[in-house]
Amino acid sequence: MTDNELRDLYSDYLISSFGQTTSTGLSAMLGGSVSHDQITRSLAGKQRTSADLWRVVKPMVREIKTTNGMLIMDHSIAEKPSTDENEIVCWHWDHAQERMVKGINFITALYYNRDVSLPIGVVLVAKTEYYVDKKDGKQKRRSAVSKNEHYRALLRQALDNLVPFRYVLNDVWYASAENMMFIRHDIKKHFVMPLKTNRKVALSLTDKKNGRYVRVDTLTLEPNTVRDIYLEGVDFPLRLVKQVFANEDGSTGVLYLVTSDTALTYDQIVSTYRKRWPVEPYHKSLKQNASLEKSPTQTVVTQTNHFFAALSAYIKLEMLKVSTGMNHFALKFKLYTAALQAVFVALRQLQPVRLAA
Repeated sequence: MTDNELRDLYSDYLISSFGQTTSTGLSAMLGGSVSHDQITRSLAGKQRTSADLWRVVKPMVREIKTTNGMLIMDHSIAEKPSTDENEIVCWHWDHAQERMVKGINFITALYYNRDVSLPIGVVLVAKTEYYVDKKDGKQKRRSAVSKNEHYRALLRQALDNLVPFRYVLNDVWYASAENMMFIRHDIKKHFVMPLKTNRKVALSLTDKKNGRYVRVDTLTLEPNTVRDIYLEGVDFPLRLVKQVFANEDGSTGVLYLVTSDTALTYDQIVSTYRKRWPVEPYHKSLKQNASLEKSPTQTVVTQTNHFFAALSAYIKLEMLKVSTGMNHFALKFKLYTAALQAVFVALRQLQPVRLAA
């Protein structure tokens, strides 16, 4: 069996599994037709990269691509609390949980078009350098490459791979002047992204030249209106809107969105940024339906290769979604139900007697 065939089997196994995913488990599921050692050697083989992911996903991207596609940039953490620490399984600050989390921090370039979301580039953040934290005197890890540098490299990769897209969408983490300049000048695209509430803006080009900036959250912005503003370090105007929305807990949230496309209306800016949402179910499905966090692999190579197998599993689920009209969780539940039915039938066949009333 070729390595490609083994990887195909392994990604199917990640979709089929409802618990820990191991080489022994896959071998047993296949009735021993593929040995534990074969699977282990495949996982410990050539370390997969974002270029390998592109070769897998390229045919599907070519099927759905249009110039109106969106490139969504975001990062997440695959938690690995019980795994020994190494350069990719280490401690990271989780902004959602507001605490340090042990796991694999990864950045994704997610292509979204025609209601299909496909990862076209992924970087696993490797903390290869050690330093002593001045605050607590403890030795800690850090990456030699910043997340913003990875962000720009993934955007460049998408352009080099001739992926057509109209806007770059990302959260406030990547809303730096350097990233905005890169998108407009280096890759010649537009973006929609939020600003932090304390970000300072100039209300005219004259104010910008004279260094007169005010906090964005002090501006009086009428509902459903736009305002053109300027940022320090950005040599083109941005269109700003204030989006007010209701949170699930009943509180009111505010989002200050800016775009480099000053031809957009309020509704167009808000609706365009809303297309960033698919990155959330992508992260959730990758972890819950593609067994991303369920591997006991221990080395950087095997952990990386398991990660990319999980990405392949996600891609398979996404294409099944297109062909069946069922979302990832519905597909997984269908598999779970089929598995329960098979177990129930096998159990009934094994039982020698039935209980009397």
